[in-house]
Amino acid sequence: MAVLGWMAVLGWMATLLACRAAAQTPAPAAAPTARAAAAPEPPTWKYFRIGNAADSNATPLAGYALMGGGARQEPAFRYLCTHTNGGDFLILRANTDDADARQENEEIKALCPLNSVATIVFAGRDASDDPKLLAIIDHAQTIFFAGGDQSNYVRFWQDTPVQDALNRHIAAGKPIGGSSAGLAILGEFVFSSMIDTIHSPEALADPYGNKVTLSRNFLRIPLLGGVITDTHFAKRDRMGRLVVFLARILQDGWADSVAAIAVEENAAVLLGPDGLATVVGEGPAYFLEAKSKPTVCRARTALQFDGVKVHRVPAGGIYNLTSGMGDETGPGRGDDYEVSAENGKLKTSGSDHGVY
Repeated sequence: MAVLGWMAVLGWMATLLACRAAAQTPAPAAAPTARAAAAPEPPTWKYFRIGNAADSNATPLAGYALMGGGARQEPAFRYLCTHTNGGDFLILRANTDDADARQENEEIKALCPLNSVATIVFAGRDASDDPKLLAIIDHAQTIFFAGGDQSNYVRFWQDTPVQDALNRHIAAGKPIGGSSAGLAILGEFVFSSMIDTIHSPEALADPYGNKVTLSRNFLRIPLLGGVITDTHFAKRDRMGRLVVFLARILQDGWADSVAAIAVEENAAVLLGPDGLATVVGEGPAYFLEAKSKPTVCRARTALQFDGVKVHRVPAGGIYNLTSGMGDETGPGRGDDYEVSAENGKLKTSGSDHGVY
């Protein structure tokens, strides 16, 4: 009986310890739901619109505004507003604050009567095949590319449905414009700034340096075929780098001859479908042309290149892109000279005001 009694006590103690251990063992965590596990993805584009929510059926007028950058561009914006003909004005840009996008909408709406002013802000390439976004582009009377970083525009839009929509807009004869980075993408050839910007001394010393990144065939504006554009021109001393871009285009066999339009800060070139380019604003614009390959254009070697023709047009002047002639009769007539690169330095011929 004693042995059986001790066995009963031991069994009772074992049961008690097992229950206590079970009580102290935490229950397994519940599996997370799919909603809790997946963090919301940031939007790839944002849309801000003021004015009428319904799209306009206005018929716009063809024209192009090539703005050199800067905050004082009212004449160019008025030109685009007039050519919008009371319709919908659409701004495209990348990676900007919501407040900045809304503010620019308000500023343009205040300049002239429009059905609406809207901005699409891109945050990546994924947005560039969104049918809703493409419909907004297709319905706009005018498209304007804001300043910023042109590498974003090339990365986000080239070889996407957005590129196709933009070229449909151009082919339909609708107005288009761009300022700073937005101007940089308007020509057939583009300084894409994929790594960083490039300054004139650095480019002249090595035309194939890794920052000299060029692209082509993004937008198809007939009047800007065979053309590369540059911005903030004299203000940021960009003649040297533009000469390098021309040399590279010729050296790489992209064209047998190449032209450039370079616009000063707070100035703009207003280009009509007839090829007449009127310079407005506070500074000149420069129309360049090169028809022969550079003498020396290779990596880690200073550029040797001559025969680059320049026509400098002050504010109020006119240049005919079709004939390559300036207005030599009015007070805004320009002047002609040549620029060359020798041992990494620029030289001029026929100019009494230097490179600029």
